[in-house]
Amino acid sequence: EVQLVESGGGMVQPGGSLRLSCAAAGFTFRNYEMGWIRQAPGKTPEWVSTIDYGGDSTYYAESVKGRFTISRDNAQNTLYLQMNNLKPEDTASYYCARLIYGSSSYQRGKDYDYWGRGTQVTVSS
Repeated sequence: EVQLVESGGGMVQPGGSLRLSCAAAGFTFRNYEMGWIRQAPGKTPEWVSTIDYGGDSTYYAESVKGRFTISRDNAQNTLYLQMNNLKPEDTASYYCARLIYGSSSYQRGKDYDYWGRGTQVTVSS
């Protein structure tokens, strides 16, 4: 059974930082590209970032580019999202997701076949 479990969310002031983690189990982690998707209350899910199998290629939404860094540790089956200079508009539930094997696109929620339950990030003064 595929399991994705996020952690590391919380409340932080604008300009602060958080590091999200996603523990993966039930599949061969290194064989899948992985991503982060977020959803704010009342809004549709928004793609945040994707990383390739070995971590050599990373992709970011324009809204987070230069502030967020995605990474992975295939030995530990863990995905990360380092978030710096957080802004109130980053407030959302953040989901770790597995990209459908062989998918040619990665910016849509339907490109991902398994999602975690999410971790809440709140940026507020």
